[in-house]
Amino acid sequence: MLVVKNISKSFGTVKAVDKVNFCLSNGEVTALLGPNGAGKTTLLRLLSGYYYPDFGEVLINNHNVSSDRLQALKNFAYVPENGALYPEMSVVEYIRFMASLYQLSKQNFEDNLASLSRELGLAEVINRQCETLSKGYKRRVALAGALIHRPDILLLDEPTEGLDPNQKYMIRDFLRDYGRRHTVLISTHIMEEVEACAGRVLLLNKGKLICDTTPDGLKSLTPANDIESAFRSMTFDK
Repeated sequence: MLVVKNISKSFGTVKAVDKVNFCLSNGEVTALLGPNGAGKTTLLRLLSGYYYPDFGEVLINNHNVSSDRLQALKNFAYVPENGALYPEMSVVEYIRFMASLYQLSKQNFEDNLASLSRELGLAEVINRQCETLSKGYKRRVALAGALIHRPDILLLDEPTEGLDPNQKYMIRDFLRDYGRRHTVLISTHIMEEVEACAGRVLLLNKGKLICDTTPDGLKSLTPANDIESAFRSMTFDK
């Protein structure tokens, strides 16, 4: 379970995240929406412990990310928009390196690698160097590295940005399945992704959480009954 209690973060005079509260449980995929500059990436970095909040706290399975970081992040994974790989490593070397950070046993590593390779379609590139991969494969390898320890909580920043329709379908299908047993939070500005993956929507604007609802609930807020229209009406500065 991921619990966010009244967290705020400022950079100089800019309040990037302002008194945000929510709770995420296993068995749901949640979409984090917001226009550019809304604070989405800052919020993800607070949840992952990359930033410390000025106020408030983030709890992962009842462990405080700021004061009990190692225990809190033990069953957690974050894949940023441009998840960096080590270009000189092969795919399997990279994933093995990520597994070593979590001290996985050899058997657990091999079992998890086999299932992730199948689920994410990595078998044909498993021995290729990361620098030779297409953007779509790089995204999938970064995801496999983050998931090799099968974390309870997965955060993703723009997971399908720039991918072709087939690659988007594969990633979204995987995330829906993973979210049935775990907690998944996706930061995105692609409205079709919300309807394809998420059962819950958090809408952020100017650092504030202005709406916590379902995709259908967000649609119903405008006469057009359309997520894009609702998003625009709630975040557009006239």
